[in-house]
Order: sequence, then C-alpha cells, then structure tokens
Amino acid sequence: MERPLDHQTEKIRQDLLRMGGLVEQMIAKANHALVERDDAAVQQILEQDHEVDRLEIEIDEACMQTLVRHQPAAVDLRYLVAVMKIVTDLERMGDSAVNIGQSAANLNTEPPLKPYIDLPEMSHNVRDMVRRSLDAFVRRDVSMAESVLAADDEVDARYKQLFRELLTYMIEDPRTISRCLHLLLIARNLERIGDHATNIAEDVIYYVEGRDVRHHLAQGH
Repeated sequence: MERPLDHQTEKIRQDLLRMGGLVEQMIAKANHALVERDDAAVQQILEQDHEVDRLEIEIDEACMQTLVRHQPAAVDLRYLVAVMKIVTDLERMGDSAVNIGQSAANLNTEPPLKPYIDLPEMSHNVRDMVRRSLDAFVRRDVSMAESVLAADDEVDARYKQLFRELLTYMIEDPRTISRCLHLLLIARNLERIGDHATNIAEDVIYYVEGRDVRHHLAQGH
C-alpha cells in the first residue's frame, strides 16, 4: 500500500532530477560557449540559472512541508535531509556554470590563447561526476557514490596542472595575463563543480548507510 509520504517523496525526486539535468546542460553550454566562442550560449545559461534557482526554492519548501506533515523517521528523514543538501550543491554548480559562461564571453573578445584541451576534458569529467552522483542517489548505490569521490582526485590534479601551465604563460608574456586569469577562473569553477558533486556523493552514502564520510576523507587528504 502506497503511503502519502511515498507520493510526496517521488515528486521531490522528479524535481531534483529535473534540476540536476538543467545543471548538466548549463555546464555543457558553458563549455560550448568557450570552445565554439558562442556568446548566445551564455544567455541560455543565464536563463536556465533562473529555473534552477526556482527549483531550489520549490524543492526546499516541499521537503519542509513533508517534514512537518508526516514527521518521517529513519531513512525517510535522511532522504529529505540529503535532498535539501543536494539542491544547495546543485544551485551552486549552476552559479559556477554562469561564472564559466561569463569568463568565456570575455575570452571571446580576444584571440584564443591556446587550443582548448584540458578545460573541455575537465568539463566532461565534472559533468560525468554530477550525473553519477545523482544516479547513485536515485539507485541508493554506495559503490557508485564512492566512484565519484575517487574521480574528484583526477579533476583536482588536472586543475593544478593547468594552473602551473597558465602561470608559465603569464610569467613569459605579461600580455597573456588577462586571458590566463579568465581561463584560471573557468578551471577553478570546474574544480568547484567537482567538489559539489563530491558533496552529493557523500550525502548519498549518509542517506543509504547513515555513515558520515566527510571528516574521514578530510583526514585521508
């Protein structure tokens, strides 16, 4: 027999996945704006960001109403707490995609500094992390969540490598400083998206197993 709570949590799940899908699109469009020098994509990102912000508010409100009306216990409570944390991370990913798009628009006014290889790869990696973290949440799959945590190390390493490379550009030719700083900002925002995907993966582990891995991971680093 289906409980009223089941209907409510399913609606929350669908809205959460819609929000996650929008954020994935925004990250992809930000990469497109950079690689294809497409300013129109930046405007699309800004429009989608409004929708992401709206969904964050709606999902938070739905979770609060569910907590008040049904007073869920155990796994249902952990589910709602995880959702409220996840939507915050998704909203911040959307903000990072906006930042990337705006930096891309600035870069599009100048000649390309270098072929874009590392940044599109970083973008692909973090989009994959976002997708897998949300899939792990829906499937209650701890091993998939743990694979997201491992993938973050690669994103961090790529960011550090790109930072060193762009620093060399700036030292050797000060005329590249403006473009390098925008590229560094893009890389930093991609790295932050990876961090937010990692947060979601940690929330999945807590939701499924009631195990908080955040401080354990911090000690491991």
